[in-house]
Amino acid sequence: MSGSVSIDVVSLSEGVASLPEHSGQVLVVFAGDGLGLGAATQAALGDAAALIPRAAETASFKGKIGSSLDILAPAGVAAPRLIVLGAAPEKEGEKLDYVRLGGLAVSKLGKAKKALILFDFAAPPENVATAAADFALGLRLRAYKFDQFKTKKSQKDEADSPSPLDLQLAGADKTALEAATSRIEGLADGVDIARTLVNLPPNLLYPESFAEKAKELEKLGVEVEVLDVPALEALGMRALLGVGQGSVRPSRVVVMRWNGGASGAAPVAFIGKGVCFDSGGISLKPGAGMEDMKGDMAGAACVVGLMHALASRKAAANVVGAIGLVENMPGGAAQRPGDIVASMSGQTIEIINTDAEGRLVLADVLWHVQSAYKPKFMIDLATLTGAIMVALGQEYAGLFSNNDELAENLTKAGVATGEKLWRMPMGPTYDKLIDSKFADMKNTGGRHAGSISAAQFLQRFVNDTPWAHLDIAGMGMGSPTNDLNQSWGSGFGVRLLDRLVADFYEK
Repeated sequence: MSGSVSIDVVSLSEGVASLPEHSGQVLVVFAGDGLGLGAATQAALGDAAALIPRAAETASFKGKIGSSLDILAPAGVAAPRLIVLGAAPEKEGEKLDYVRLGGLAVSKLGKAKKALILFDFAAPPENVATAAADFALGLRLRAYKFDQFKTKKSQKDEADSPSPLDLQLAGADKTALEAATSRIEGLADGVDIARTLVNLPPNLLYPESFAEKAKELEKLGVEVEVLDVPALEALGMRALLGVGQGSVRPSRVVVMRWNGGASGAAPVAFIGKGVCFDSGGISLKPGAGMEDMKGDMAGAACVVGLMHALASRKAAANVVGAIGLVENMPGGAAQRPGDIVASMSGQTIEIINTDAEGRLVLADVLWHVQSAYKPKFMIDLATLTGAIMVALGQEYAGLFSNNDELAENLTKAGVATGEKLWRMPMGPTYDKLIDSKFADMKNTGGRHAGSISAAQFLQRFVNDTPWAHLDIAGMGMGSPTNDLNQSWGSGFGVRLLDRLVADFYEK
């Protein structure tokens, strides 16, 4: 596997037999309720298994997920460390989260570079293949690092660096374990791609270079079309072009197509906001924290990562991914508050605040996708409003939709992956907030219900197509670190939408 970890699958007997040959290899095992060990683990540890209850009593270790024992130089075990991870759900009757368990396994390794993990439990999972795939996904997600620009590392830093990790995953059925871990490789890579895109600095990731990175999907069989400024002008995408006209970096729209479903079947569509840097334009943002606005393209990053994941596993669906790529900069050519622009739809928009730019980008891309590709549904992702963080914090992304079935399916996928969504209200009263005296609409609705009025704005560009808008501000960048992610760019949405397609729209 690529990234910051390599995972080699071996049988339990092979793994245990090889342990004495690798003196630096940490041994990781699992204990459940009552400190129960799997039969293979018990056999591998032999008399050394008695070390666990003694150490557990001292450390008040009960075997719950999230807890661990770290036994140094364990007597009777060739490994320099024996790490015992809790493998019992936190609440009775709750299913064990194997993705989280994989993340926890990496987190407990510390500075260790090699580990043998015995995928063996006192209470075996209902579906070993699914559990193993989830566990391997957790290993990959937690191991991601973005440190490519740290050039002045001391020799000690290099020696202490925990990456790349060399992990051996040992299970009773080696073939099933290999298939399970292989299955998640494309998904993990997709999340890592999205994270890296968000983490890259804006002098290296701008509309043209972002489009080139999206072109790399062609290696997986994805059809990629890059629309330059003349092409966008010909289509009438003046709302999107207005955002980027103050920058020396020309705007781009990228359309990616994966044709894995029935020939001629309507695709599903995902649209991402790709503001590669958002200064606010003439409505300039405060200087403090403006560097974070390199992440205002997290929605577009998610769409690229998702297309990678879907193509890697050859998803049985027709999928369109479209991203609008711009820089929002001040300058002599920048649009002004008070300007009126005509969108691709023909509807006119009064610019009240040039910092409400993401909805202008999405408006034209949504209109283009629903007109050109007639999708079953459209889902857009955008770090759109600070207001959604006021409402939901950084625990949920905001979900807005004109279709109850789509909203319900998204919510279920969010629960299944832990990338949670909370549905927000929409309605005619909110829609009136964006009525303009001079144009068909204005691009802000005022201070109140800011995330809702932004969604109402987008809804005017989808016609009757089933549609959902995910406001991922606070989730796609700068979100709190957790058991699966220690990176500033989280890759939020890739697992969510991959699961949505897999569970509800593949045939």
